[in-house]
Amino acid sequence: MTSGTSGSSAMLLSTKDTNTEFFLQGVTVCLDAMQQAFPETKSLQRTTKFFYTPTFRQSEAGIPIGPNSSTPASSRHILNLYTTPAPAFKVPSEKDTLYLHLLFALKDPNVGTLESNFASTVFYAFSALQERWQELVEDIERGKISTALSPEPKVRAKLEALMKPDPQRAAQLRAHFQDGFRGIAKRLWPHLNLVLAVDSGSNQIYGEMLRESYCKGVPFYSPFYAATEGLIGVNLWPQESERRYLLCPRSMFCEFLPESSLDEEAPHTLLMEEVKEGENYELLVTNASGLYRYRIGDIVKVVGFHNQCPIVEFQYRRGQMLNVRGEKVSEALFLSALKKAVAQWPGAQLVDYCCAESGILGDTIGGSDPHYQVFLELKGVRRLTEEQRHKLDISLQQDSAVYKSFRIKGSIGPMRVQLVAEGAFNKLSKQMMAYSSTSPNTFKMQRVLRRKEYAEFLLGKTIS
Repeated sequence: MTSGTSGSSAMLLSTKDTNTEFFLQGVTVCLDAMQQAFPETKSLQRTTKFFYTPTFRQSEAGIPIGPNSSTPASSRHILNLYTTPAPAFKVPSEKDTLYLHLLFALKDPNVGTLESNFASTVFYAFSALQERWQELVEDIERGKISTALSPEPKVRAKLEALMKPDPQRAAQLRAHFQDGFRGIAKRLWPHLNLVLAVDSGSNQIYGEMLRESYCKGVPFYSPFYAATEGLIGVNLWPQESERRYLLCPRSMFCEFLPESSLDEEAPHTLLMEEVKEGENYELLVTNASGLYRYRIGDIVKVVGFHNQCPIVEFQYRRGQMLNVRGEKVSEALFLSALKKAVAQWPGAQLVDYCCAESGILGDTIGGSDPHYQVFLELKGVRRLTEEQRHKLDISLQQDSAVYKSFRIKGSIGPMRVQLVAEGAFNKLSKQMMAYSSTSPNTFKMQRVLRRKEYAEFLLGKTIS
C-alpha cells in the first residue's frame, strides 16, 4: 500500500525483484557512501532504529496487504545491530514501542547511529523523550519496565529479563536532561556518529529542527529517494547540505515529462540522456513488478550528471499544490515564503505546517473570496498579530508573481493564518494514519489537506 500522502492509498505488487534491486542498488551503495564519508560508522557500535511493526491484512487469496516495510525482527541475523531487542517489535502500540526504543537506547552510552526512514520519526521520538525522560530514567535506575506500558505478560517478562538496575547510568542521564535539550543527542551518546534518515521533500523542516536543537553537532545523511513503487535514486554525496540523488537506471526505467507540458493531453516524454540540467520534470516509472509508465506525481529538478546519469533534487508533489484560481503554488515555493516570514517573527521557530484551500471548508469559515487557510505550529510564540500574519501573505506575493497578480486583482482573498496548539500535528498524524493504510514508518505529513475533517480538526486546535 502506498502512503496516500497526496491522494488515496494505492495497492501495488511487491515482488522479490523490486526488493532485491532496492537492497543491491540502494542499501549497499548508500552503506558504502556512508562509510567513506563517515569512517567511524564502520565501528561495532549499535544503531537505534525507530521502527514500528506494521499491521497487515490478507486478501481473499491469502496475499498479505500492508505498507512496504520489513521489520528488523523478521531478519534475526541483523537484530544484533540494533539497541532495541526482538520482543519490543511484538508490542502493537506505537506509543509503547517508541518508549521501548528510547529506553534501550538510553541504557547504551555507546550508540553510534540514530536511524529511521524519515527525519519526522526521529523528531517525534525526541519530542517524546523530552516529555517522558523522568519515567525512562526511573526505569533504568530500578531495572524495570514502566507499568504505564501494556505489552502482553510474556513479552513484558522477556523485556524485564533484559533490564538490570543501573543507578550510575541513571544519574548521568538525569544530569544531562537537567542541562536542557539543545544538543542533547551528543550528550546522551558522546560517540554518536550519524543520524541516518531522509530529510528532503516534506521532511526538510524536521531535519532542520533536529540539526538546530536536539541533534546539534551530529552529521545527517539522507540516503535514498524512494517510493512504494521502488528505489528511484541514491545520495552519493552524504556530506553536502543540498540533498541530491543519482537516479538508478537499473532499479526502474525512468521517463521524464517537462514541467511546462504537464497539462497537455498527450505530453511527449524524454529519456535519461535527453534531459537538461536546470530543468524540472515529472517522473514516469516502469518497474519489475508490473507498473508500466506510471506517473508517481513527483516533480524533480535535474541538477547535474554523474557519468551520463541525471542527478536530481526533489521539488514537490503534483497533488500537493495550492490552487484556488489556477495559480499553482508548489510546496517548495510556499515553504520558502513561510520560512522568510517566520524569520521576521521574533522568537518564533517553525515546528510544522499545512494548508487547505478555502473551498474544502465550505460554509464553516464564512463567505469570502477563495483563499488559503494556513495552520502553523510554532515554538517560542503564543499568539500572532495581524501584522505578522500579513507578512506571510506579502512573503508569498514576493516569491510568486502569479499569486501576487491574483491578490492585487482581488480574485484571491487574504491568507488566513491560524496558530495551533503544541502537539496538534502529532495528533493529526495519528488521526490520518487511523484513516489510511499507511504506517508510522512511511507516513508523511500532507502539506495541502484535501479532507474537510482534517482541516476542521486543526481549526479545533487553533489558539490564535
